[in-house]
Amino acid sequence: MQILKMLVLMFVYAALIAVWGETKADQSEKFGDYIIHYNTATTDILQPQIAKLYGITRSSNRALLTVMVLKKAADITTTPVKAQLQVNAVNLNNQMKLLSMREITEDGAIYYIGEFPISNEETLDFDLTVTTDGSVSHSVAFRKQFFTD
Repeated sequence: MQILKMLVLMFVYAALIAVWGETKADQSEKFGDYIIHYNTATTDILQPQIAKLYGITRSSNRALLTVMVLKKAADITTTPVKAQLQVNAVNLNNQMKLLSMREITEDGAIYYIGEFPISNEETLDFDLTVTTDGSVSHSVAFRKQFFTD
């Protein structure tokens, strides 16, 4: 189980460090005791064994959204928490991208991933609604341009 947790962490960090231009590697928003980490990357950056393990198609024409929700404790530590996610992604032609988010829970780690097709130089506006504690919703919006060539 420890090896599987290490693979998941490598997968998430690989997605977080794959950046283009001015995009930050670690994008996050803070809402009181919650921190929502999110990022996108093309799936071709994933190691083949990680992609296979999670059923992800490796391609420069596919992207992956990763989301992790942490709750801060009184003592500066954070704990991953479950959340409900609603994700909308729209390109500059106002075309919606369908993202079906999956929860990955392993050895105390909780992540959400969603895979979707992209075109070269396509820009997407993402709107995430993250609901924690059953009723508290937090909204995150960001724009990302993808390069597939």
